[in-house]
Amino acid sequence: MTVTPTSRRRASAEKRRPSVFWPLACVVVPAVGVLARIEIEGGENLPVDGPYVLAPNHYSEIDPLIIAVATWRMGRAPRFMAKESLFRVPVLGWALRATGMIPVARASTSGTARQTLDAAEALTTGGRGVIVYPEGTLTRDPDLWPMRGKTGAVRLALEADVPVIPVAHWGVQKIMPRYGKGLSLWPPRKRVRVRVGEPVDLSAHRGADGRPASLNAATTVVMDRIAALLGELRDAQPPAQRWDPAAHQQKETGRFES
Repeated sequence: MTVTPTSRRRASAEKRRPSVFWPLACVVVPAVGVLARIEIEGGENLPVDGPYVLAPNHYSEIDPLIIAVATWRMGRAPRFMAKESLFRVPVLGWALRATGMIPVARASTSGTARQTLDAAEALTTGGRGVIVYPEGTLTRDPDLWPMRGKTGAVRLALEADVPVIPVAHWGVQKIMPRYGKGLSLWPPRKRVRVRVGEPVDLSAHRGADGRPASLNAATTVVMDRIAALLGELRDAQPPAQRWDPAAHQQKETGRFES
């Protein structure tokens, strides 16, 4: 598969419109540029306008910054699904709300389904995109391959009837390893490759009314596609089966030491 670097393209209406993202970008983009030389491939697969769910792999605590900058460079405003508790933190909570981030409960409660419906409505009404890490936390896989995913990304995409765009990145571990204590500043500007895939076909799972079996199957399709993209970046074959934390007596969330 031959993929050429993404060329400059028209920014979306949401990025052209003045917002709190502008002053944030003036600070964050140059700062990340000191750490990483981000190379984006397949950026044409991210819609210029309209809602979407962007689903990346997750193996470093700093990779959200990489994905945010890459998304901004592709012409879209980077919005994430963030832990609900963060919205109660002074100043940070204001910034999350001001930038249109979407709160999500870590624990499964009766309100989680309502939360997904509200998020789906916000996406479709505002024509916004959202970044959702399907793994829910940093991968437990010892070789940093994507592990078993959770259903939040596909549940949101199916509820809102928007595309899921898989994306993989590689190189961030040279800046900050998984659960690293600090940044590696030498040599400067590590190469980080970001590859965006074509929308995942979830048509077979639409109209399943949130049945767990269908959501799990759709999630597996998405995780397999993310792993395949990462395999292309690493020039390696991803594992045939995703790492399952439960099978290795590992916690599903929170910090983890191998």
